[in-house]
Amino acid sequence: MKKSLLSAVALTAMVAFGGTAYADILIGVGGPLTGPNAAFGAQLQKGAEQAAADINAAGGINGEQIKIVLGDDVSDPKQGVSVANKFVADGVKFVIGHFNSGVSIPASEVYAENGILQITPASTNPVFTERGLWNTFRTCGRDDQQGAVAGGYIAQHFKDAKIAVLHDKTTYGQGLADETKKAMNAAGVTEAIYEGVTAGDKDFSALVAKMKEAGVSLVYWGGLHTEAGLIMRQMKDQGLNAVMMSGDGIVSNELASIAGDAVDGTLMTFAPDPRKNPAAKDLVEKFRKAGFEPEAYTLYSYAGVQVIAEAAKAASTTDATAVADAIKAKGPFKTAIGDLGFDAKGDITRPDYVMYKWGKGSDGKYTYTEIDAK
Repeated sequence: MKKSLLSAVALTAMVAFGGTAYADILIGVGGPLTGPNAAFGAQLQKGAEQAAADINAAGGINGEQIKIVLGDDVSDPKQGVSVANKFVADGVKFVIGHFNSGVSIPASEVYAENGILQITPASTNPVFTERGLWNTFRTCGRDDQQGAVAGGYIAQHFKDAKIAVLHDKTTYGQGLADETKKAMNAAGVTEAIYEGVTAGDKDFSALVAKMKEAGVSLVYWGGLHTEAGLIMRQMKDQGLNAVMMSGDGIVSNELASIAGDAVDGTLMTFAPDPRKNPAAKDLVEKFRKAGFEPEAYTLYSYAGVQVIAEAAKAASTTDATAVADAIKAKGPFKTAIGDLGFDAKGDITRPDYVMYKWGKGSDGKYTYTEIDAK
């Protein structure tokens, strides 16, 4: 009797466990959830979580529900690999992330070896999709495309300026600075200063003094908003009246809180603001009612989950390799940032970058507005 009862209980437990395993599709979200770049990590997290909630409410993926698993990489490549290995152990099938190119690239190798598909909303270094891996995709553009827009703008508007090209020595920051430098050099513009600084540094007074002595009137920054804001503030404090230009690494309203009034007039490349897409109006309002402004990469993260869901439906399976094939073959997919198709490398087929300028909005707060990049 006891034996029969035990067998029944064990069988029930096995069925329950099997049902739970079947009912959840684990999607990992990897990014800097803490540390100086936590604002971007929050964008990836909030975007993916909202997409999962909306897709689950509509019936899930092929009848299965999405469960989000978080991994904090603190923008550190080694920690990113640790997060990747944790996702493998957790049974994650898909990953939204990471934020930094220098984290996404090594983590993607762990994912590739373990059958996990990765879509980054933010890693723009070309190397990410140039290695022939089956599992690497991004919903954003690439640094060679972004650098071409920035370099062209510099050649058009700052041809006779003394230019400093600075970067933070990271895969993303130096990569973007070098692509911009290459584009402006090809257009006949040569920089007066090219220099790398260490991410995390706070005192740039010597660098600012060097730029002031050289008569620099345009500073191109390859890096993130934390150091950018400090450089702007110290330029203003030392009387260096130069325009700052950067890329998608400074797309955060936190920049203004770091730089203060020095942010005024800063130029920045980024994709057309997805919050202004009429098709995303209701979604944007949903985020705002929940107390979160879906700027920068929030909707790119949301779109990544949408692509996974739509490709899985098209493939009639949640097998990651089959979904990867469907992403490349079955698009374009309707997403919060517009229709997205993917090439054989995993890059989107409609890359687009425009120029923004920082200034005071109608509410008296500094923000960024799209301008004519011609």
